[in-house]
Amino acid sequence: MSHIPVLEVGGTHVTAAVIDTDAGLPVPRSVVRHPVAADAAAGELLDAIAGAADRADVCEGAHWGVAIPGPFDYAAGVGHFRGIGKFESLHGVDVRAELLRRLPGRPRGISFINDADAFAVGEYRAGAAAGHERAVCITLGTGVGSSFLDGGQPVGGGPDVPPEGRAHRLTVGGLPLEEVVSRRAIRRYYTDLAGGAHEGRAPDVHDIAALARDSDPYAQRTIRHCFGALGRALAPWCERFGASLVVVGGSMTGSWDLVGPAIRAGLQAATPGTAPPLATALRPADAPLIGAAHWAPHGSSGATYAGT
Repeated sequence: MSHIPVLEVGGTHVTAAVIDTDAGLPVPRSVVRHPVAADAAAGELLDAIAGAADRADVCEGAHWGVAIPGPFDYAAGVGHFRGIGKFESLHGVDVRAELLRRLPGRPRGISFINDADAFAVGEYRAGAAAGHERAVCITLGTGVGSSFLDGGQPVGGGPDVPPEGRAHRLTVGGLPLEEVVSRRAIRRYYTDLAGGAHEGRAPDVHDIAALARDSDPYAQRTIRHCFGALGRALAPWCERFGASLVVVGGSMTGSWDLVGPAIRAGLQAATPGTAPPLATALRPADAPLIGAAHWAPHGSSGATYAGT
């Protein structure tokens, strides 16, 4: 069947859709986005996640694809959220069993996939990574999401990828990557540089980008430092993996005129002459949904893939 129902669970929202995998697109008017409180009790969270699917036109006995952030046991369908500030109430909960009871159409199964992997698979199937045998896909939001794709399949281990296939496991300048490039790290770096130049609440990343465009030297230095560090951290792994493209998505690509050149400079500085091209996602909103749909037939409850 080419029409597969999917859910994408984020820190502030859940999106439901039906994906036409032949067309590589959501079925028209099937996408529903609802807010979700990441600090809610387990029952409330699960009701909110399933509630987004209530308006979906789903066949009886459908197999769902669900993109959800880690830490999560994707094969077992059990949450391992502890000490990360979101979905803590789902720690140890059999999310598969709970959603099977709640989703419409008496589903026959659910396949879970890491949200960054879902984004990458979606970009491979219908976006910027199409036609690239090996690609590295990065999402820049609160932190750094990543997926190393080989033939459209996420690689979760081995000598050619970072630990567990995740860029956020890397270090740069002796620090964990997300202590250098993440929403909190970028804001902290700018505040430390600017000192008392901006009183009150630290500017957010999009504000820092706007200041950089207005020639604020502290903002310009922040963008170059933080996103350049990301490029330097990725470069040797892109080379080792043999990536022919790096695709970047996430909210921070709204400032691509600044972010892109900084990442590119970092890649080229670390691996001059061999750095892969850099591109923004072609389907930033739909890619995780498309990826979850393509994963659904393969990521059954017995799947061995266990991305984090």
